[in-house]
Amino acid sequence: MKHFIYIFLGGLLCLTACKKNNIEEVPLERWTEDLIFDTTDSLGNYAKNFLNDIYTLLPTGYNRIGSNFAGLSTNDMLDAATDDAISSRASSNIESFTNGRISSFSVVDDAWDKNYRGIRKVNIFLANVGKVPFLKTMITEKNYWIAESRFLRAMFYFELFKRYGGVPLLGDRILTLNDDLAIKRNTAEECSQYILSELEAVKDQLRPNPLQDADLGRVSKAAALALKSRLLLYLASPLYNSNNDPSKWLAAANAARDLMTLTNTIGLESAYLNVFTARKNKEVILAFQRTPDISVERNNAPIGYTDAVASNGLTSPTQELVDAFEMKNGKAITDPTSGYSGSNPYFSRDPRFYHTIFHNGMTWVKRAVETFEGGLDKPGGIVTQTRTGYYARKFMADFSNATTYSNQTHNPIIFRFAETLLNFAEAQNEYAGPTAEVKKAIEDIRQRAGLVPFTLAANLTKDQMREVIRHERRVEMAFEEQRFWDIRRWKIAEQVMNGKLHGIKIIRTAPGVFTYTPIEAATVTFDAGKMYSYPIPYSEITKNTNLIQNQGW
Repeated sequence: MKHFIYIFLGGLLCLTACKKNNIEEVPLERWTEDLIFDTTDSLGNYAKNFLNDIYTLLPTGYNRIGSNFAGLSTNDMLDAATDDAISSRASSNIESFTNGRISSFSVVDDAWDKNYRGIRKVNIFLANVGKVPFLKTMITEKNYWIAESRFLRAMFYFELFKRYGGVPLLGDRILTLNDDLAIKRNTAEECSQYILSELEAVKDQLRPNPLQDADLGRVSKAAALALKSRLLLYLASPLYNSNNDPSKWLAAANAARDLMTLTNTIGLESAYLNVFTARKNKEVILAFQRTPDISVERNNAPIGYTDAVASNGLTSPTQELVDAFEMKNGKAITDPTSGYSGSNPYFSRDPRFYHTIFHNGMTWVKRAVETFEGGLDKPGGIVTQTRTGYYARKFMADFSNATTYSNQTHNPIIFRFAETLLNFAEAQNEYAGPTAEVKKAIEDIRQRAGLVPFTLAANLTKDQMREVIRHERRVEMAFEEQRFWDIRRWKIAEQVMNGKLHGIKIIRTAPGVFTYTPIEAATVTFDAGKMYSYPIPYSEITKNTNLIQNQGW
């Protein structure tokens, strides 16, 4: 039986040829529990479809924040609310994070409703799946589905926790209008412990790794360990660990180490680009499954192309991110021995740079990208275009010599193995200092990236290694919705998000000859008194008088 999850946003999907006449005749919005959890469906087809629909509520990544206008996507990446990028459109919704406009009345990244809908659906699934008379041959599959649903519920709570802190824990309850809905918030500690307990309960009941081809997109044991690793790293970080309790760092290091023991089934891909363009690869632990398309290219590639390769160029990486990429020799561009030249700034950089950022002169669809003033990709005027001299390149296949875009695998990654190595290195360094294990985890990532040499300097101090790890996390995970949360859990958002973000002004003085001048591209503001958490939407506060708003909102 095929289980591969092709997720189409906006509705349930049927993955099997088996249909039931009466369910076909009922509109989707009127499907009832009796129809879905059918007492004659011995294969559990409809219960599986219900579970697959819950998967559609997982984090989706890419250009997900904003709105559609005139049928065109105008959504921004979450990273456009960090020091790594800005929206190419001034006054876009994402700027509410950086100009102080966000409020309980206008929560741009509103995850409250979405994740509680997911939690409710999981509870409905768990309460009713026992009604389905599964064949004996389906019992193992049924047990996988139950474990998957509990993981999904834990994931939904994590998405709430990292935004709001403590939220109401519902357990297995399915609330109705007749219930008392004035439910108090649980503490952040209670929420995190609930998530951890659920992960511990299901990790050995989930599918083992590696997943079969038919099960790509489903939750595995590695996914449970990855979520545990991420949550424990957050809990050990300064935002949640104000006393710097070393036991929390040890717990985070051990959780990452547990996942690293599965390296016979998961690990780093040999090619960095392959991580984002191959549906099946050993590095991706869990990804949101979508049908192949050209959405990432359409949303983010340079704007000067037309017809089959016309793009909106919605994301403008900052000079801060560009400068974070080292030279290919592993030296920072500020190192006078690195070989960096301000008159040829994109030469011989970290190979990941070219998979992450479009720069002036880079080949794309058989021509050089032109982000110099008046160039095809920065023409001036009112058209949406780069505000920094750069466009986002991450997640795209190599179309440098193509004449048209072709559908590509664009499955937003939720967990991948490189994050695990970074999690381990950070936690172990904070607990025990820059040990050989810490150094190896970072060097493995740098070696895969193609840095020569990839080795780190000898005798790094704990503080120096911390900066190396944070740097490596920034460039390796750019545009993967990590930086937004990292600068919060490290409590450095008030430093990096107050002031100016920069770009580059490029003037062509002769064919192939350019001058590069830094410019101020945006002014950003971060209120440390409240912005380390989201405001709970005002609509939820008015519905539940026991739901106390977060501090400062």
